[in-house]
Amino acid sequence: MNPLHLILLAIVQGAAELLPVSSSAHVIVAEKLLGLDPTTPAMTLLLVMLHTGTMCAVIVYFWQAWRETYFSSMQAFRTHSLHLIAATAITGLVGLTLQSLIQHILVPPGSHFEIESLFGNARLMAAALASAGVLILISSRLRARNGIPRLSSALLVGAVQGLCLPFRGFSRSGATISAGLLLGLSRRKAEEFSFALAVVLTPVVIIRELHRFLKAQAASQSLAHESLLHLLSPSLIGMLLSFLTGLVALRWLSRWLEQGRWYLFGGYCLVASLVVLWVG
Repeated sequence: MNPLHLILLAIVQGAAELLPVSSSAHVIVAEKLLGLDPTTPAMTLLLVMLHTGTMCAVIVYFWQAWRETYFSSMQAFRTHSLHLIAATAITGLVGLTLQSLIQHILVPPGSHFEIESLFGNARLMAAALASAGVLILISSRLRARNGIPRLSSALLVGAVQGLCLPFRGFSRSGATISAGLLLGLSRRKAEEFSFALAVVLTPVVIIRELHRFLKAQAASQSLAHESLLHLLSPSLIGMLLSFLTGLVALRWLSRWLEQGRWYLFGGYCLVASLVVLWVG
């Protein structure tokens, strides 16, 4: 991968990961346009590092708001921690159940299957993008409310997040923020809770993908110390670029959400779904 490819992928990831437009779908399409294979372990490692950069951007951007709410008192910390843990547990339950269902329907008995094999499917990505766009458009029709996250709403948002896991294109942030709005949360609270969930979930995804990468390299007997450093160096540069781009994207998202322009992201997802079909 040349430096220009790396810069382009990092910018696409940093912007699309935190905007409700599905970073994975955009990165996968960008990789295909650049002639790269999005299903290879090396590309998976790069995507993981780019996710790490955007996760750090989320922590930096929301830290002050979280400190004033989630860490304002011991009682607030306990309550919000319970909501995040419960929502994450439901995310895992729904995501794993859906993955098993997909495997049962699509994969013959005894065949090897990894959910990552679906990542390059243009039709699935396009359908997921369109679904996210419709959900955003529906939630944008609601008037601004002042609700705060409760255990019931946290569980439902977590379930929606679980639906996003197997499908690249079904924007996690777009779906969870929209779900929060539909459940009566204020725009700011829906945004804060959505990205707090992302911070809890992302390290698990990163560890899983790193394990998959190392396992694939070991199986091919190609994992040398120099090889790993050769792969990590550009990935670390990409992580820094995605971090900086992510900060800009979060500011953009917050302003459009507060200004009632949330529907524009939905329209973009619908157009992007057509582009994905064309590219695919």
